[in-house]
Amino acid sequence: MLIRVGYEIGFDLSQPTATLMMLYVHPSRASSIREPERLEVKPDVPVSEYVDSFGNRCGRLFAPAGRLVLRNDAIVEDDGQTDPQGWDAPQHEVRDLPDDVLQFLLPSRYCEVDSELSDFAASLFNQVAPGWPRVQAICDFVNQHVRFDYLQARANRTALETYRERIGVCRDFTHLALTLCRCMNVPARYCTGYLGDIGVPSSPHPMDFSAWFEVFLGGTWWAFDPRNNIPRIGRILMARGRDAADAALTTTFGANQLASFNVWTHEVFDTR
Repeated sequence: MLIRVGYEIGFDLSQPTATLMMLYVHPSRASSIREPERLEVKPDVPVSEYVDSFGNRCGRLFAPAGRLVLRNDAIVEDDGQTDPQGWDAPQHEVRDLPDDVLQFLLPSRYCEVDSELSDFAASLFNQVAPGWPRVQAICDFVNQHVRFDYLQARANRTALETYRERIGVCRDFTHLALTLCRCMNVPARYCTGYLGDIGVPSSPHPMDFSAWFEVFLGGTWWAFDPRNNIPRIGRILMARGRDAADAALTTTFGANQLASFNVWTHEVFDTR
């Protein structure tokens, strides 16, 4: 299937401001792009690119004071299948993990592995078979424990605060679930990107970027989504890291106000 993805985001900048962006389809999906991305920046300022330590494609620019508008659009081919499942995927002993995977067991900005969540995770999930069943049990718990409320989004909410407050948006569900996985010695990394309402009833909430996470089981990274908690179609990665701090889609180094925000991701049948 073909999926059109894109966004238009506006910021009001009170002063000339340096800005970082991870507003591209992730390099791992480059071969599936059928209509190339067309990043448009208003005002027309130069954008340079680099790849960060997590393999994310990043852009940087310096915008004058006033309105900054970022727009992009692309068509991506997808296999149309739901997220792969691997119920027999085993959990690795920490001593057997690849070196580059170990960082995804450690505490990070929004994921307090070294907190009360560690004892809580052990008390609840030690009794569940390790591997896929344990990760799914964690997602089931988070899905039932946290109430989704788009109006309660908060940029600095941590996994521990999500556990205590029992409310949040998809990034909060994700931070809590991946933290509980790390508490159980399952490597877990944060992901963000596009996820449209393909194969499911349309959501009443405004279209937004989505957050999910990946765990390392049986030598492979697998996607899990505690917010939706069902395999989904059309998940298109943009960025990944230890948590949302590593995968922020925009970072502005100066005062700004979000002026407009529009995201689209939907199946298309004719690209002519």
